[in-house]
Amino acid sequence: MSETYTSVSQEEAGFRERERLSFDLDADICVIGAGLAGLTIALEAARLGASVAVLEGRHVGWNASGNQLGTVMPGFALPLADLIERIGFEDARELWALSKEGAEFVRANATEATMPGIGVSDGVLEVSNVDAGDRLISRLQMLNEDFDTEAEGWQADRVRAVLKTDRYFHGVYYPRALQVDGRKYVHGLAALARRVGARIFEDTPVVSIDHSGIRKRIVTPSARLRATHIVLAGNIHLGAPLKRLSDTLLPVWRYAGITAPLGERLSEILAFKGSVMDTDGIDHFRIVDGDRLMWESPETTWAANPQRFGGAIKRRIRTIFPDLGEVEIAEMFGGATGHTVHGMPQIGQLRKGLWVASGFGRQGMNTSAMAGQLIVRSILRGDERWRLFSPFELVWAGGITGRAAGQVIGLWGRASSAAAGSLARYRERARVKERERDAKLAAANRAAGTGPRRAPPGAVRPVRPAPPPEPAPRAEEAVSEEQGVSQ
Repeated sequence: MSETYTSVSQEEAGFRERERLSFDLDADICVIGAGLAGLTIALEAARLGASVAVLEGRHVGWNASGNQLGTVMPGFALPLADLIERIGFEDARELWALSKEGAEFVRANATEATMPGIGVSDGVLEVSNVDAGDRLISRLQMLNEDFDTEAEGWQADRVRAVLKTDRYFHGVYYPRALQVDGRKYVHGLAALARRVGARIFEDTPVVSIDHSGIRKRIVTPSARLRATHIVLAGNIHLGAPLKRLSDTLLPVWRYAGITAPLGERLSEILAFKGSVMDTDGIDHFRIVDGDRLMWESPETTWAANPQRFGGAIKRRIRTIFPDLGEVEIAEMFGGATGHTVHGMPQIGQLRKGLWVASGFGRQGMNTSAMAGQLIVRSILRGDERWRLFSPFELVWAGGITGRAAGQVIGLWGRASSAAAGSLARYRERARVKERERDAKLAAANRAAGTGPRRAPPGAVRPVRPAPPPEPAPRAEEAVSEEQGVSQ
């Protein structure tokens, strides 16, 4: 089937009447989970001519996939330097290139022609809470020269010109990164998949899986499905049949709030139109609807009512942008992502015909798209590049103890970041005061005439008279001196 992009109507991209699996069915590929990864697999496989059935226990994009800020950029949750240390420079380069392909997949699909109202805008700014200019230079060199990624280094004054706050210092600007309306994107992805022949069954939980034999069997409450390949794309919600796999993921919730309209004062304080995120993973925000601010809360490993985090988001906005004044949170939303112990996605074949695409953590938009492409290309074209993820094995996340530890580590990380940021700002203020003090002292010295004076411009410097020549020694003194030398 040709890989053309078909336009999706507003009705198709939103909620529609859900179809449940109520009859037995055969398919080439069965995808469990209708989030970003599962829908990407369905879309890509159907475009290449495979028959695909997606089983979703609730509805399309009900969890994190339909409740995120929509930032799309290359990379992984694991820092690039750590990735190189773990698998080596060449493999890290190849994985990074795949992550760029994932971001470009989103860009190719998220257009006004294919998903009306998707709201694409370009540019992501990653800012530092501390003065880290030396590290910034080395990172830029690595991104531009070694990893073929367009990135610009911004000095603190340029960052503060578009973000009216003293909380941030240097920044890295990614002009090729983008952001979309995350909710519309996941529903638009489902609509595109349906257009090219994929069948998506909602309210259809999986009761059991038999992955032995060539044709695997999947049992649901009202029907059975047989498929040559099964792809587990259900994140932490795979349920009892695959609890051991779910236990390799640490559940992490993030909630986001959208303010009421802020009017012109928002553009005066926040002139950058793309997404902004800090290097410590604490702040993540952007402007939506022209004059509203969408802001993500810190992570937590325990589920809660999203409304409980509205106050925390208001306080964080007031801390970062005090000149905005009091803001009202008009809407709250959120969901849970699965974080792996090693920080990299779980992508690959567990056994013949049984695949996993999960654990996308903080970089879900590009890595879920990348996972879908890798798995489909392996199933239908024999592409084996998914093996680059083999070093990142399935590791138990620690259960309740792991969640408690993750919460403590998160709190410690935020406290450490706050302390480091406070120290950096204190040092900056101290340097400014020292320069002001030196300038005042120099001005006072000039006024009192005690400091070094400079000639006014164009003045002629006085010429000092040459010293008189010393008189020549008399003859007898010269003879006496010569005799002393000879002795």
